Amino acid sequence: MLLTIATTHQPATELGYLLHKHPERCQTFPMGFGEAHVFYPEASHERCAATLLLDVDSVGLVRGKSSHRSRGRTHERTFDQYVNDRPYVASSFLSVTLAKVFGTALSGRCKSHPELANTAIPLEVSIPVLPCRGGEDFLRSLFEPLGYSVTSQTSPLDDTFPDWGNSQYLNITLSNTIRLSELLSHLYVLIPVLDEDKHYWFGEDEIEKLLRHGEGWLKAHPAREPITRRYLKRKREMAETALAQLMEGEDPDAAAEAAAEGWQKLAAKKPVSLNQQRMALVADVLVQAGAKRVIDLGCGEGSLIKELLQNRSFEKITGMDVSYRELEKAKRRLKYELGPMQQQHRVDLIQGSLIYKDDRLRGYDAATVIEVIEHMDLDRLAAFERVLFEFAQPPVVIVTTPNAEFNICFPALQPGSLRHQDHRFEWSRQAFQDWAKGVCDRTGYTVTFQGIGYNHPDFGTPTQLGLFKKATAHTQNKPSETVQKRDF
Repeated sequence: MLLTIATTHQPATELGYLLHKHPERCQTFPMGFGEAHVFYPEASHERCAATLLLDVDSVGLVRGKSSHRSRGRTHERTFDQYVNDRPYVASSFLSVTLAKVFGTALSGRCKSHPELANTAIPLEVSIPVLPCRGGEDFLRSLFEPLGYSVTSQTSPLDDTFPDWGNSQYLNITLSNTIRLSELLSHLYVLIPVLDEDKHYWFGEDEIEKLLRHGEGWLKAHPAREPITRRYLKRKREMAETALAQLMEGEDPDAAAEAAAEGWQKLAAKKPVSLNQQRMALVADVLVQAGAKRVIDLGCGEGSLIKELLQNRSFEKITGMDVSYRELEKAKRRLKYELGPMQQQHRVDLIQGSLIYKDDRLRGYDAATVIEVIEHMDLDRLAAFERVLFEFAQPPVVIVTTPNAEFNICFPALQPGSLRHQDHRFEWSRQAFQDWAKGVCDRTGYTVTFQGIGYNHPDFGTPTQLGLFKKATAHTQNKPSETVQKRDF
């Protein structure tokens, strides 16, 4: 399989510095599945092209497989293992090779020309045989939003038999003015996405690879969801975890608050950030509810946990988040690793999802869900409700979410837009109350509401809070007891 990277940046031979491969040499690199060769078919002042040729040893791949994989199984597919398209098409083999052979360039480092490594230069990539499940339209949907000019041509199955028609493979050329490290990151992620297959078994570390190489571009990509699903071979739980980690890590109201000086001044006092007001009020509500053991669902970087640690009445505080990276940030923020043993005993951080039953959610006096539900797809809310209100059933639940009516007070927000790019929805006060009362009707909780932040006379507060309490058996029976007393 072949991949060629060319530039017309002058002097064009500086591409050799960026790739850390000399234009006058042909270099060979052993891979676990064959050999990779790098050479320059063209190297002049005006144009320079570097070609990566990957020679996959398909026979060695099959013979090198562990015997336990075929133990107890028939060998009817042995021929398919030897004869397939893997040695000839751009696939995960090529992606892995890029990371090894051009690893320094992929990381954006160049000791001799650091300024060049940080400069966008004209680059052109040619891949003669690229499998693309989804066709040219899908190819364009991946690369054109990143600024590439895309040229593609379908390859025939066999030039000598034109009646056989065309194959599923494309001969493509991508052009862009971009940093080389960005180009390599795009190829590393998107080549396996186009092929929708990988030659190796992978686990949770594949999520970290996707997030690392997608940093700076994947989050804003309009096709981030299909990219994530296909990169992770449609493993649903892994894809959901990756998407959640990709979109988390920001204060949902940070951008809006930055432009909120107008309404903050209306409070006629020194402005306190909305997030600080939110955490302080939630902590007060928990104290008033008499909660000793609290679990913060979707804890992020640990803002609420830090607030609760200041009050010794909270004996056990657990933070749960789907994002491993956010939990690591929380540990650093809370000095989790270095804190006194007694404080470590009070705090626990766990990774988990809010839409799957988890025995670790049971046994708490209260659960908090602070600015989380608006990040869920509406069709996932029902699963969240069942997990929290029917399975875990803490006596007290606190849910906060933005008040969409208040958005008009944020000058930076266009009409109809949301406060954060990952918000799936934002509810008015009536919509939030309707949802909360529906939860209570289905699960036996009661709910009361209050606002957080400056209270506008027409639009209410920027954040709305629902305080859910589980009805006790005594409370549930109280109406019938009253009737019995009246009867007698």
